Amino acid sequence: MCSKWAVILFCLFWAPLLLLAAQTDVLTAHNDVARTGQYLAETTLTTSNVNSAKFGKLFQATLDGLVDAQPLYVAGIPVLNKGTHNLLIVATENDSLYALDADSGAELWKTSLLASGETASDDLSCSLVSPQIGITSTPVIAFKPGSSEGAVFAVAMSKDASGNYHQRLHKVNLTAGHASSVEITAQYPGIGSESSGGTNVFLPRQHLERSALLLLNGVVYLAWASHCDHRPFTGWVMGYDANTLAQTSVINITPNGEDGGIWMAVGGLAADPSGYIYLADGNGTFDSILDSQGFPIHADFGNALIKLSAAGNQLTVSDYFTMYNTNRESDMDGDLGSGGVIVLPDMTDADGQVRHLAIGAGKDGNIYLVDRDKMGKFNPENDDAIYQELDGVLPNGIWSIPAYYGGIVYFGTRIGPIRAFQFNKAVLSLTPASQTDTVFPYPGALPSISANGSKNGIVWAVENTSPAVLHAYSAANLAQELYNTTQAANGRDQFGAGNKFMVPTIANGRVYVGTPNGVAAFGLLNPR
Repeated sequence: MCSKWAVILFCLFWAPLLLLAAQTDVLTAHNDVARTGQYLAETTLTTSNVNSAKFGKLFQATLDGLVDAQPLYVAGIPVLNKGTHNLLIVATENDSLYALDADSGAELWKTSLLASGETASDDLSCSLVSPQIGITSTPVIAFKPGSSEGAVFAVAMSKDASGNYHQRLHKVNLTAGHASSVEITAQYPGIGSESSGGTNVFLPRQHLERSALLLLNGVVYLAWASHCDHRPFTGWVMGYDANTLAQTSVINITPNGEDGGIWMAVGGLAADPSGYIYLADGNGTFDSILDSQGFPIHADFGNALIKLSAAGNQLTVSDYFTMYNTNRESDMDGDLGSGGVIVLPDMTDADGQVRHLAIGAGKDGNIYLVDRDKMGKFNPENDDAIYQELDGVLPNGIWSIPAYYGGIVYFGTRIGPIRAFQFNKAVLSLTPASQTDTVFPYPGALPSISANGSKNGIVWAVENTSPAVLHAYSAANLAQELYNTTQAANGRDQFGAGNKFMVPTIANGRVYVGTPNGVAAFGLLNPR
């Protein structure tokens, strides 16, 4: 039993990650709050049957807009007047949220998250999300297995008839699609580029909510980037009560500077068993003058790996790491925040010490492995305080999110292969253990993993080409490709054009991929 707080936190947050073989739902981006991307409950798909003779496209559903968010999956939901179904939750840039039958693709409910007289936002002269901006970030689902109740939380951007822009957090009932919402507003002390009179004011027009939502301890956390670095903007993180939608906490991580958007490809804020939150920040102001505790003197943390405490419903920076040349990298738009962060399972090093680690990478092509108990902060001379840094091992840099499985971290570089780096005694190999023969175009591969515990590990990734290509590789050796959607005759498995961010979702024998106009599902063609 969980009898003490430390054990309770383990049981609530870490044990589910280690025991995913008992879990069939995908309720959050990349499967868990650590953002590992691994689905360990896959008993149907194996390295033997994922091939073009036995595996392929099952259906493709056309929706009302571009799907940038990762599809989510929840099993056994009693839908109002329609019986019990396995649900696939899919969001579009037209500000629509769908519940599809995950086994057939049939629409069970559809909810528009637009207020009366509104449309999805225009693209604000930025090609990052175009031609409209609605729901970009991956929602999160609050659901207790074995119950019939649950809710989807999603952030939607819109524009009203007067030309005003809105950002709202919506809570949508799983059984019927009924929604409630709250307008997103925020203030934070400082004289940054969004400030007036010593107070930073969140400007909904200037911000893009691209990072996936995080649900932690009954609070939904949101993080904000910008539109093509169109100023003014700063780095915001906000928390909202999952029951009431009341705002619980706000922090600005460049409150006296500028920029510092939280991009992380389409990854999300990550969390550890103790309830700390981790993010990689984009290029922005970093104060190279430090206080007596080694923190930036004006609390500007641009271009850094950041650890946030949410204790007492107050977000504060607990620790951080940034490179010795952080300001030069920011000036060159060579930031760390272009890639996602993974909180790794505990590992034991060569001296028998248990290590608590997190990992990330960005545009500079380096891998940064930090000790979550002592991340390293900032030294203008070198990066010697970091736990481990692998320089130049990711040529062309990272604009994507990594995945973790079985002691291996998988990175997909921009215009490059997926590379697998192996851990040994809590230290990462200096060179890849294997890599794909496929070279993935911009932004690189965003891999997901399926496995039955420690067996039948498969790495899934989508190639952003036209037509797009879904690939499957052996997790043990990326040089072994099991399947791709070009192999079957007569274009049987093609599913349309590519998109910048396409993260495969694996659940219950199926692989789901968002497309420019809907979602495609793949699985065994004759499962009996």
